Amino acid sequence: MQYSGKTDVGMKRLVNQDNFLIKEYAPGILLAVVCDGMGGARGGAEASSTATETFVSSMDDFVKDYITAQNTLECTDAQFHRALRKAALDANKAVFRRSESDEELRGMGTTLVSAFVIGSTLYTTNVGDSRLYVVSGSEITQITHDHSYVQYLVDTGHLTPEEARTSQNRNIITRAVGTESSVDADVFVTEIDTAKAEAYILLCSDGLTNHIEEAELSALITVKDKSADEKTDELVKRANALGGTDNITAVLIAL
Repeated sequence: MQYSGKTDVGMKRLVNQDNFLIKEYAPGILLAVVCDGMGGARGGAEASSTATETFVSSMDDFVKDYITAQNTLECTDAQFHRALRKAALDANKAVFRRSESDEELRGMGTTLVSAFVIGSTLYTTNVGDSRLYVVSGSEITQITHDHSYVQYLVDTGHLTPEEARTSQNRNIITRAVGTESSVDADVFVTEIDTAKAEAYILLCSDGLTNHIEEAELSALITVKDKSADEKTDELVKRANALGGTDNITAVLIAL
């Protein structure tokens, strides 16, 4: 398993409010998290870093309880689901308390998307509009479902996906970590078939997906003879070349 992460301030912003973390617990067991903060320069950065660190710390405690001497996790799917939702709630509580304790941080929040990989099984958690994709062969699949106003309009038939991409309201999210005392995180389980083709997992903030469409993301990720580091560099460079209107974060995991 190869992996790489890169974050960049972009071409228009003065402060990077994105944050990411990748942690490998054992061969074949890996956790990655991307958070995109909001709430002013200081607030957004504080929210995303607090959420990232707290989410990972919560999962650290879970892994410590269930990892075996053979570096496998002995737990049920139900236990894993509960652990991921608890980690999201812990992150929410930490950001919300920090916001309530400092007037300058009041109202801050962040998106959160995470991947927990165990062999070929992927557990995805998300709140907000940061995304996770699985790329296998020439196919790219968005696993997460955006918690955003334009996604709601698409879901209810008031906008087409093409109209949503250029909507002035596309940055309005309907769910975030830390803006309320509690939050509901989505959890998805995906079995990835690595026998037929190379497979990749991409976690990213909307600074990437606002500029690069899915077909191009897939092409950049599956290019031959480049490392994961080179590919994340190319993703960020391409988003900047297309405008770089927001902070850009990309985490790539090659299975």
